[in-house]
Amino acid sequence: MKRDRYPALAARARSWLRRAVPALLLCATVAHAAGAPLEAEFAAGLKDEGLAGAVWSEVLPDGTVRTGAAGLRDAARHMPMQADTRVQVGSVGKVALALGVLRLVSEDRLTLDTPLQQVLPELALKNPWQASDPVRIRHLLAHTSGLDNVRFWQAFSLNPAPDTPLAEAFDGGGNLLRVRARPGSRYAYSNMGYGLLGMVIEKVTGQPYERYLDAQLLQPLGMADSTFAFVTQTSTQTGAQAGAQLDPRLAMGHFEHGVAQPAVPQYLRPAAQFTTTAADMAKLAQFLMGDGKLQGKRFIDLALMGALSEPAGTDAAQAGLATGHGLALAVRDRHNVVGACHPGTAVGFRAMLCLYPEQDSAFFVAFNTDAEQADYERFNRLLLRDLELPLRAPAPHGMPAPTVENWQGVYVPSPSPMASMAWVDAVFGFTRLKWDGESLFLIPFQGEPKELEPVGGLLFRASDRSTPSHVLMQEDGKHVLSDGLRSYERASMLRMLVLWGSLALGMAGLLYVLVVGVWRAALRSLGRGDHLFAPLLSMLALLLPLPFFYFQSYLRLGDVTIASVLLALATGALPLATAFGLARCWRSRGTAAEAGSWAKWDWVALLAALQLLLVLAWWGLLPLRLWQL
Repeated sequence: MKRDRYPALAARARSWLRRAVPALLLCATVAHAAGAPLEAEFAAGLKDEGLAGAVWSEVLPDGTVRTGAAGLRDAARHMPMQADTRVQVGSVGKVALALGVLRLVSEDRLTLDTPLQQVLPELALKNPWQASDPVRIRHLLAHTSGLDNVRFWQAFSLNPAPDTPLAEAFDGGGNLLRVRARPGSRYAYSNMGYGLLGMVIEKVTGQPYERYLDAQLLQPLGMADSTFAFVTQTSTQTGAQAGAQLDPRLAMGHFEHGVAQPAVPQYLRPAAQFTTTAADMAKLAQFLMGDGKLQGKRFIDLALMGALSEPAGTDAAQAGLATGHGLALAVRDRHNVVGACHPGTAVGFRAMLCLYPEQDSAFFVAFNTDAEQADYERFNRLLLRDLELPLRAPAPHGMPAPTVENWQGVYVPSPSPMASMAWVDAVFGFTRLKWDGESLFLIPFQGEPKELEPVGGLLFRASDRSTPSHVLMQEDGKHVLSDGLRSYERASMLRMLVLWGSLALGMAGLLYVLVVGVWRAALRSLGRGDHLFAPLLSMLALLLPLPFFYFQSYLRLGDVTIASVLLALATGALPLATAFGLARCWRSRGTAAEAGSWAKWDWVALLAALQLLLVLAWWGLLPLRLWQL
């Protein structure tokens, strides 16, 4: 209801609040401990979504901090989650690490514009724009370096120890640090970039980045329950190693159905290794919303604090789009509330940190379950409602540029999140852009279509956003669509038709080999000299790694194991066996009439299958060596 329509009622309410506030403040702690509605809603949500437990904290405009917990910190032992339980927050730790880098900048030990190779000249960095646009510290912080996100072997491996040198995370060949977009031009999330920032800190300070940040960042911020060091749950867990901190207060991580997953060391630990509590994250949030001072003394320069969540320098930002990533946080427009946030995923954990500086409010929430199908956003909505943040009216409709229709077509991610999976992104990650004269429609191959309403020029707003969410641009003659955190380039329709046609023909050919080959085998007519014998045998060999993958941890997907070696051998043999079968067809072409009408179809199917397998080999997907992806 509107206040001006009910002045008497509003006045009565204000009078009652003036009398009631002192009493409310006195009993707030008791009410919170007894179980406020928020705790009940969290508990119900955890049950609905199949999650073990959660902890959270809220920062209120008057500086008050509220913490809470619900569910279990260890599902197997039925131990309840407590508000002071320690959790792992994955990439949310990047925010704290970014502050550590900015502390070095504030101390004049580093600058945002320092080229990366000036600090780490030993890196095998391949940057085509090196002469004019070297990768700088600011690019690593803002994920605009153009570097790849992560490789399988960097993310899924049980080989690293807590003290494995960070340089080993980049010992993966000459193309590992290849810059795929002009530095500073486009946002592309990069865990490797933050791994490099950890190396920068070590080079500048002369000590392990964990030790430096714990002492020079977390201690001054009063975050005594937080650490960048590797922390495990118990001393008896599998994988506990020398150099690990054992802490029974650390919640156990879980996957779906309550399957426990202890913490494991990582190669790119600066990008995702951070242990903390809800109360400590509230302290971090308060500092992030402040002026950079601690106890009246400058800790981080004010200008740097202002750039924490301010997108700058990218083509999308220069085109007028305000959403994007700053030096530590990304602008997040959800539920008609705009803030600065960072999500995080660790082994068995999910987390979110959101700041709303205009309202001096913030929230942090962490779950000790990483479940793919769970709706984590429902808990963000609960916290936003509890903070009573004002809703923002949607940006008004504006006249679109008359050239909008020129951007219609098929778009593919550019750059792809993972360079090794570029073919997959092009074939399955494309989206169509359609203009109907009033609205722009974003129609992804996977996912729900979005209607984009024009707000003026080449800026558009999605129906579930309150501010401009997308921008159309033209770069070097290429048509580009960006939402500040993803960029898509319009692809040639001929190129896309070739890719789709190649996939369709290849899958049809492989299906023919499988079905007809098994049918002939059932009729006992599939001899060694049959065109399909070798290709079918090779396809069936793809089943060999499956039991080995089933019995090994998914965290070893990037390691050299029996399963991954068998997969590489089987996928490498498939195109060879298909070519061998095709060669048999060629040699028997003179006797095709005697072989029956199936011979010509064998020829066509094998040729169709082979072209797809060669395409996959060209894109680096065959043989499938997970330890190199």
